[in-house]
Amino acid sequence: MVARLPCDPADRTELGASYENFNVHLSKQHMWDQGITGLLLMYPTCLLHVIEASEHMLSCFLKDFQAVQQQPDCSQLEAKIVFVGHNLEGRQFQQWRYEVMNAGPDDGNPVVRRLDEDEDSIESLVCSVLTPLQNLVPHVETFDKAFPGSILDENQEILIPAVILEMLLGRDELLSPQQYHQMYHNPLNINPEYGQVNLRYFF
Repeated sequence: MVARLPCDPADRTELGASYENFNVHLSKQHMWDQGITGLLLMYPTCLLHVIEASEHMLSCFLKDFQAVQQQPDCSQLEAKIVFVGHNLEGRQFQQWRYEVMNAGPDDGNPVVRRLDEDEDSIESLVCSVLTPLQNLVPHVETFDKAFPGSILDENQEILIPAVILEMLLGRDELLSPQQYHQMYHNPLNINPEYGQVNLRYFF
């Protein structure tokens, strides 16, 4: 999930801590579930949130996320679902953590250089997030607490540029959390008379 942030850097640490507390609270509410793992990367203007959880936990998360977005003091204005998988055995992260990212130059990033104006399809943009993310996983899990910024400075290819996230936020092909929840988790409104046969038509 990607989301837009209008807050300043001082607010991002507080936002990360609130996400962490929320995940702990959600896991305690559903102790029979497998919990939430993943990674939250918070840039100055947007964030990328990787959520590894069961379908039930994801539904609970999105439902509460919608409630938070409706609050007047919400710090997340807009959000889009980038990718959803259904393979819990293929979790990439051992735990959930967050990292406050600095705004580095995007022009020199190889991921950005590969995205020409004619190649900004939704598939290319999503792959531009998933590929560096897969390369980032081994570096993240090397450290118990958080990974140092020097790792990202020395390995630009594993840094997901904020400009890519901003481009994804502007794509109408992607669903918002509310649209996703309505499409996949709300019961269908089926007319009870649908499918019933009027025998008068046969006589």
